[in-house]
This record gives sequence, structure tokens and C-alpha cells, in this order.
Amino acid sequence: MIVPLSIVSLLGLVCLALLASPYPFLAPGAVFGLVGVAVLYRKPMWGLLGIAALVPFEGLFKENAFSGSKFFGLALILILMLQLALHQIPGARLRSNIWRPLIGFMLLYGLSLLLSENMNLSMTHFRELAVGLILFVITLLIGRELNLDLFCRLMTLSVTTTCVLAMFSAKYQDQGRASGLLEDPNVFALLIAFTVPLALLLVVRGPSVLHRLFWGGCFVLLLGGMTKTESRSGLVVLMLSLVIGLYHYRAQLPRIRPRHLGFAMLGLALILPLAIAVMPAGYVARIQSLSILSAGVNAHKDESLGRRASYILVGSQMIRENPILGSGPGTFPLHYAPTGYAKAFSANRKLSDLYRRAHNTYLEIFSEIGVPGGLMFVGMIGLGLYNLLHARRLWLQRRDWAQADLLTHLGMSFLSLALFLMFLSAPNHKLLWIMLALTSVLRYDAEQAAQQEARP
Repeated sequence: MIVPLSIVSLLGLVCLALLASPYPFLAPGAVFGLVGVAVLYRKPMWGLLGIAALVPFEGLFKENAFSGSKFFGLALILILMLQLALHQIPGARLRSNIWRPLIGFMLLYGLSLLLSENMNLSMTHFRELAVGLILFVITLLIGRELNLDLFCRLMTLSVTTTCVLAMFSAKYQDQGRASGLLEDPNVFALLIAFTVPLALLLVVRGPSVLHRLFWGGCFVLLLGGMTKTESRSGLVVLMLSLVIGLYHYRAQLPRIRPRHLGFAMLGLALILPLAIAVMPAGYVARIQSLSILSAGVNAHKDESLGRRASYILVGSQMIRENPILGSGPGTFPLHYAPTGYAKAFSANRKLSDLYRRAHNTYLEIFSEIGVPGGLMFVGMIGLGLYNLLHARRLWLQRRDWAQADLLTHLGMSFLSLALFLMFLSAPNHKLLWIMLALTSVLRYDAEQAAQQEARP
């Protein structure tokens, strides 16, 4: 209890200092901060859950110097450092098979940073990436105490709330496309694609009909939000995720009776025409435009696809010019802006339209950090997916269907996130680094359970 008392004393001094300062109205905030730190000291997992649940609401705090996510992050850093120093948390928890490719990636990232074409842009990129690295370490330390059912509930509720706001208020739309509390509709679509498998898990595990109806309603709202984003990539990733879920539950098909199949067909006959009727005409047109890919991309027919093709051309040229260490983190916009593509696809010739990111995390990493660094980054993603598959296989061998279902749905969410990185520049996305660490934790738990069962 020495550490909590020291924190109490420190915050007490902060309160007195604020009362004596020109800003005495900030003193009550220190009191609430004291209560929050005390709670997080006993239950650090609440801080990690808070960070994850606040991801869909980050747009609300963009202009604020201090937000809920920053409070949780700073508090967890302080608390976990103290608990590690006092051996209240074993340092062995930091073990992970992700460290090897991560360390290799960071070494190459550091060399690329030192040789960067623009140090200011690269340092900004590094500061953003550092947030993800910190979350990776935090999740490794406290991931074993994380309540995954509660994680699924909080993520479903938070993303569903933003879906409702985006569907029924033009304030949360970008040129008619739902963006929620975020700036980019595709970023919002990523969150929805990540959350849909979690919502389905809650429907499957619902203890009563009312619970299943509630989470089923959230699932429908998530699908409505995805439709409102008009994101083609989101639809493709979502459909792939749902197909994987159906494959996982294929063993349940023999339980379906003819009467159940009749009700299912009736439901589809009612839902599909309704979905087509309420689907925005612009979204239908965007989906139909994917058919032109078989004949090659024509920028005159679809500007969005033409712009993405131009990113690939510029990124490929960057890789050819600097294949080993790239041009430096965050420097893709510097190479794209002088090209004719930037001027051709710029709506109003503003700097934000000319200096565009690659909208493809993998392409951006390979072109800015180099091919070796890109391979390390892809290796981290691949190891994370393997960890989930390995853990799921162990639980299936033990016939623990509940844990296997959980691993399947978390794997669907992580796969959706990994696939969506091909359509967004988001190497610092908080959920990416939380899930990367969580895959190691889940694999460790499955292996420990298997070892305990094997002991005589």
C-alpha cells in the first residue's frame, strides 16, 4: 500500500498547488484523477478497456490537449512502472514471439529515420507509432486479467453508438458518407468490420432471448452503419469475415431442422429486398463500379480506384529507388505531391489534397521503411494470426468449445483489421497494437491450460 499512499500524497499536493494557482477550478479534476488512479492501481485492465472503448470517440477530443485516452494511458504507464519496480507484476509477462520481428522492424525503422528525407515528418510519424508500441507493452503486462467478454460488449456498444449518430445525423457524415466521430468514412468502416464478429459472439453466447435480441439489434445497426459509410473495401472485408464465421460453425448445421430452414428463407426473403431498397443509390453504384477492375482501372469511370492505382505506382517507384531503408517514415506525401496524379485527383488543389498518404499501410511501410522493414511488419501480422489459430486448435483439442468460439471471433476481428490495412494508412492504430499483444497472451493461456492437463 506504500505506492497508493505516495500517489495520494502527490495528487494532494497537486490539488493544493491548483488551489493556490490562477486556476483553482481545476482542483476538483485532480480529486477525480486521484480516484481514477486508485481504481486503476487495483484494476489496471479497466484502463485498457477504457482506451479501447474510446477509440470510436477520438474525434470528440481531437482539439483537446488532454483526453480520456491520454489519462488512461499516462496513468497505466505510471502504475505499471511502479508495479514492475515492486515486483507486483512479473516481468516474464513481457515474453512474446512478436518481439523478434518487432525489434527487427524498429531497428530498420530507426535507420530509415536517421536517413530520412524529411526529419520533421519522420519524427511526427515516430511519435504516432510510439503510442501503439506503448499499448503493445501495456497489453502484454495486463492482458491476462483482461475480461474479454466485457471487451466485446464495450466495443460493440461504443461502435454501435457512433453508428446510430452517423446514420441519423448529417453532422457525423462526410459528403453523405457516414464517418461517425472520425474524419474518414473508411476508418469508421474499419471499426465496424472489427466489431461485427464481436457482436455476433455476443448473440451466440446470449444467456437469454432478450440478450440475444439486444445484441442482434446492435449487429443490425452495425450493418446499417457499414452501408452508410459506402465503403467498398469494408463490404469485402466484412463478407469474408462472415464466411469464416460460417465455416467455423459448420458443425452446427446438422442441428438445423427443416422448419428452421423455412424461417431462415422467409427472413432472407424479407430482409434482402428491404436492404436493397434502403441502401443508398451511391453505394450501389460504388459496388457496381468494382466490375470495371476486370478490364483495368479507368480513372474517368471511378476516380477513387484511379487514385488508389496512382498510390501503387508512386509507392512502387519509391521502392525501386530506395529498396533497403526507404525514403524515411512519413515521407510518402512528399513523393506523391509533385506527381501529375496529385494534381489530377485534387478536388480543390489544397495541400491536404496534394500531399496524400498511401491509403495502404503495407505499401506505405515498404516504400517509406524499405523492403526488409516491410517484411518484418508483415511478419508481425502473420505471427499474430498464427497465434490465434494455434490457440484455437489447442482449445478444440480439449473440446472447450466456448474458448474456441472466442478465439474464432477474435481471429475474425484481427483478420478484418489486417485486411483493412490494405486500404488505409494506419500503422499506429490502437486496436492493431492491442490485438497484436493480445494474440500472444491468448496463445500463452491456451498452452498453459494444455500443459496443466497433460500433467499426471
